[in-house]
Amino acid sequence: MSAPLLALEKVSKSYGALQVTQGISLYVNEGETLGILGPNGAGKTTLFNLISGDVSVDQGSVVLNGKNITALAPHHRCRLGIGRSYQIPQPFGGMTVFENLVTAACFGAQETEAQAWQTAVEVLQQTGLEKFANKAAGSLTLLNRKRLELARALATRPCVLLLDEIAGGLAEHEASELVAELQRIKTRGVSMIWIEHVVHALLSVADRLLVINFGQQLAHGLPHQVMQDPEVRRVYMGLEV
Repeated sequence: MSAPLLALEKVSKSYGALQVTQGISLYVNEGETLGILGPNGAGKTTLFNLISGDVSVDQGSVVLNGKNITALAPHHRCRLGIGRSYQIPQPFGGMTVFENLVTAACFGAQETEAQAWQTAVEVLQQTGLEKFANKAAGSLTLLNRKRLELARALATRPCVLLLDEIAGGLAEHEASELVAELQRIKTRGVSMIWIEHVVHALLSVADRLLVINFGQQLAHGLPHQVMQDPEVRRVYMGLEV
């Protein structure tokens, strides 16, 4: 069996006496989607921060394509293929949608201006944002800001895409549109790690699930098996699955 595309090995992070992640290990293979579930405060976003380099690891390692990237800065990790969206979209509000994508391609993927323009056009078409290309990013609806957040990550040409609650706050039909786009991205061979509270959306894309609670692994495996786990059901008491 080939080595995973991305692996976290016994990663821990503390803030003073508060241990946010405790020896968590995970992996994602090429073209695979790993879903991450956990209640608020479980340490999910911190896990993404450790992968992207926004937060430094106290213990453990982050390995991408066989290379230990634990000590690398976020922009270096991005250029090696780690793309990320944030739970609250963070576009350059005063720039157009097209300019946001060109910026991502130039600085994230280190493309030339001509290449970045081509990438921006391709990503606009992939994400259904063509008609908003010349609109200011700050004027978009929530759904289209979420789409732009996804598009900006795609413009960096990632091999691993980190999605942080990208369906959160969307209406049912909007979430369905977003899921359809993620399924198309998956068919293009992009690996994804997706944190999500909208469980039915996550289950429609994920190949495996990892559930964490209080910074520790609670369950891991195939989605239908994990969702039948009694402890997972207890932690998610009241969620409709």
